[in-house]
Amino acid sequence: MNNRAMKSNKRPGFRPLNPDFEQNVRINFDRQGLMQTLSATVVSIKPGNVAIKAPVGKKVSQQDGFPHAGFGWSLGDSAAGFSALSLMAPGERVLTIEMKTNLLSPATGDVLVAEGRVIRFGRRVCTVAAEIYTELADDPDIKHVATMLGTMIRVPPEDRG
Repeated sequence: MNNRAMKSNKRPGFRPLNPDFEQNVRINFDRQGLMQTLSATVVSIKPGNVAIKAPVGKKVSQQDGFPHAGFGWSLGDSAAGFSALSLMAPGERVLTIEMKTNLLSPATGDVLVAEGRVIRFGRRVCTVAAEIYTELADDPDIKHVATMLGTMIRVPPEDRG
């Protein structure tokens, strides 16, 4: 492996453009009706990284009793989007341009956890990822059930249309 490839494997450090980034993420998270409907909560907020969890139950299941993929997608999209928002300037908003999802295994567990992160924070577009895991209340092991890769757009405060 050459030097360039080795350097590219290091996680970039990000500095938020908003000193109140954590409060901004929490305020925007609380505005999301879907996250409230899913009983989702924020687990952690760091610059470029946000984790969200929600309980698994019958109201989010598909026909075979597993949590519906749309449930996991919604958590992952929000975790990735809020990861991007954590780096943005005051007044900026975030919207999803696209999100690719690889379903790795049926989700079996009590809680679904989505860990979002920023891969590249650009002037207008951000590349993001999310990993989705299930947890069992009586088991310390987690199960990796999906991985997501997407693109978010930074919407400036003056662009409300």
